[in-house]
This record gives sequence, structure tokens and C-alpha cells, in this order.
Amino acid sequence: MIQRRAFIASLAASAAASLLAPRVFAAPLAKMTGAELRGPIDAIALKTTPGASDFKSGKLQTMIDNAARTNMPLFLPPGTYNISNLTLPDNTRITGVPGASRLVYSGDGHLMNADKAKRIELSGLVLDGGNRWLADYAGGLLQFAGVDEVLIDNCEVTGSRKHALQLERCGGRIERSRISGAAEAGIYSVQSTGLAVTGNRVEDCGNGGILIHRWDKAEDGSSVINNRIARIRANGGGTGQNGNGINVFRADGVTVSGNQIADCAFTAIRANSASNVQISNNQCLRSGETAIYCEFEFVGATINDNLVDGAANGIAVTNFDKGGRLASVTGNVIRNLSLTAPYEQDGGFGIGISAEADTLVSDNVIENAPLWGMRLGWGQYLRNVVATGNIVRQAGIGCVVSVADGAGSAVIAGNLFQEMQQAAIMGFRWDKPASGDLTKGSSQFPQLTIENNRSA
Repeated sequence: MIQRRAFIASLAASAAASLLAPRVFAAPLAKMTGAELRGPIDAIALKTTPGASDFKSGKLQTMIDNAARTNMPLFLPPGTYNISNLTLPDNTRITGVPGASRLVYSGDGHLMNADKAKRIELSGLVLDGGNRWLADYAGGLLQFAGVDEVLIDNCEVTGSRKHALQLERCGGRIERSRISGAAEAGIYSVQSTGLAVTGNRVEDCGNGGILIHRWDKAEDGSSVINNRIARIRANGGGTGQNGNGINVFRADGVTVSGNQIADCAFTAIRANSASNVQISNNQCLRSGETAIYCEFEFVGATINDNLVDGAANGIAVTNFDKGGRLASVTGNVIRNLSLTAPYEQDGGFGIGISAEADTLVSDNVIENAPLWGMRLGWGQYLRNVVATGNIVRQAGIGCVVSVADGAGSAVIAGNLFQEMQQAAIMGFRWDKPASGDLTKGSSQFPQLTIENNRSA
């Protein structure tokens, strides 16, 4: 009993001592308000209320400036704040209650802008553009330029007349957010410095989902991982520059993995002139054109373990004539392709996998490709393509290989073809048949090695 009483007495003494001990704050105690002592600066505590008409006069701007200057986060309680033309200084941190703290754009310019800052952080906010006019200088509802670290977490961005988010020369993270209803793209990033786009929902945008671009071809290092992207239109028209769930353009070293992408007018994942791109473990449903595209001036691409269900073409590695080469297409499942697409194409649509130069096509499963299961080369554009260990079921022709003048070598070995309408393997000159079934091999095309294939 004595020991127990002594222990309780020591706890009481320790608690009393802690109450009397001085505390360390980010600023001198004499200069801090009651709101600051609680942690974040509270907009209500500073006599700012949701719906107040004086936001446009600069009151919220002043609060943001003061919070950034004192290295404090700004907390916005639930409610609707009608504002416009906010400039976010370095070290801005604005947080709200997810789904309840709403910043509604009132027009006359832009919603938020930041330029040449080290760190900008937004979390738990609804940012609503209301489909209102944006100024010519504003590329997006939220616009960031030269920000080392943009951190957007658990936000909703909706109703932009242009891009929802536009980032130029920025790094950081966009995560756990919902982006919808943008007239252009949900996220447009150009000249990124290792931007991470992770765990977001991007839906119902007019011309693109997530765009990772560069003005000039160079290393980018961004990652687009575990996002859900759906219903991306191509209101701007064209033959592929719009209507893509994820579009990588001139940006090298980008990783696209684990995304679920559905109902894009053109392509689920499109890499244009993007070298060293990794596209893996994505689910691509109901693409209007080619589900996964590596095209034009790229060197190096790995496309593996993706699921494609519903598209005009499954996977295409093309444009050897423009420098597109060096890829691995392995372990993908492709099914339920269509003969129709938003435009006409030489050779047609309904092709499982296309490859042209220095490419391995291995261990893929293709089912219901109404035109061709695989297309190796196009006209003279064929060099060093290996197709091995693939399963092709229910196709017009299992594998078409170019034998046009100038076409290079290919190896077609150990593949299984079942339920072909015309033939398992055929030579083509451009879009015209140039042979019968080559399943057993053919000496008339010495540049081809065709062996150990099975047609059932």
C-alpha cells in the first residue's frame, strides 16, 4: 500500500511540473493569438464566416498571407466560401473538412494561383469552378508554376471551364482527390520534376484525364499510380491528341501502374514520344480506339500484365518510321475488340497487339480480335520482332507479319492459335495478303523464323 501511494504521489508531482514548465512555440508567446495556440489558424476565430461577401475584397487573401508568414496552417470550417483570384504565397497550407469546406469560384479571373514557391499544401477542400469563365492567362481553375512541392490531398476539384489543375515545372503529390467536370483535362502537368499522381478519381472531363507532358523531350520521372479514371471525352476532336485517360508526351522515365481506366473516347494509356516508360498492371475497359499506345519518337517501353477488355485495338507499339522502337509486351490479357473506331485507319481496327521494331511480344492472351490477333510490322517497317508463347483465340487471322519489300526479320515461335476464321499465320504486303497459312513455316521468306506453333 505504501509503494502504491508513493507511485501515485510521484505521478501527481510530474503532472504539476509539466503544467508549470514553459512551452516552445513557432513564434514568441506574446505575439500569438488564441487561435494560433490551438494549432491551425481558424477562419471562424478570426471573424470570417462562410458565405461572407467580403472575401472578394481580400480578407481571405490576408489570412492566407499571414498564416504562410507565421508558418501556420489555415483551417476553413464547413461552409461555402465564394472567392476568386487568390494568390498562394510560399508555405501556404490550407485545410478544411473533406466534402464540407467549399471554395466556390465567383468569376473574374482564376480561383487559385501560385508561382515560384517551395511548398503549397491544400487538403480537405472542395474547389468548385461553377463552370464560370476563366481569364485568358489562367490555364486551369488551380494553376501552379515553379512550385517545388505541390501537395494536394483529399480534395475535390470540379466544374472548371479549362483544366482542373494545371502545373508547370512542379513536383510534389496529388493524391486521394476527386477531379471531375473539367472542360479540358483533369490534371495537366508540363515539365514536371518527379510529380506523383496517386489514388485519385478523375471523371467526366472533356478532353483528357491525366496529362504528363513536356515542351521538349527530356527526363520527367513522374508516376501515375492507382488512380480511377472514367468517362473521358474528346470534345476537341482529332485522332488521338484528345480523349485519353492517361497521356504521356515527350516525358521520359514515367511510370503508369495499377490504374483502372474506363470509357475513354480514344486511349486508356497513350505514350507519345516518351522513352523508358513503364506501363504495368492497369485495367483498361471500353476504350474507343487503341487501349494502350506507345507511338512515335520513343526508345524503351515495358508494357506488362495489363488487362484490356473492350477497345478497337488492344496494344500498339508503332511508328518505327518516326523512331519508335525497343519494347517488351508481355503477360497482357486482351479481349473483346471491335472493328470500329472514331476514324478510319490503314489496315483497319480489331487488332490485339501491333509491334514494329526491336520488340518482344511474349506470353500474352488475346481473345476475340475480329481482324488480327497480332500484327508484326507494317510494310517496310519491321525489324527484330519476336512473338513467342502467346495464345490467340477467336480471331480473323492469328498473326499477320509483314513481307513487304524492305521488311526485316521476325521470329514467330511456340504460339497457340485456336478458332481462326482465315489462317493462323499469314504474310502481308501492307494491307494485302501475300501468302497462305505459314503455320508450318515457309522457305519463301528467309527473313522469317516460324516454328513450333500450333493451330487448333
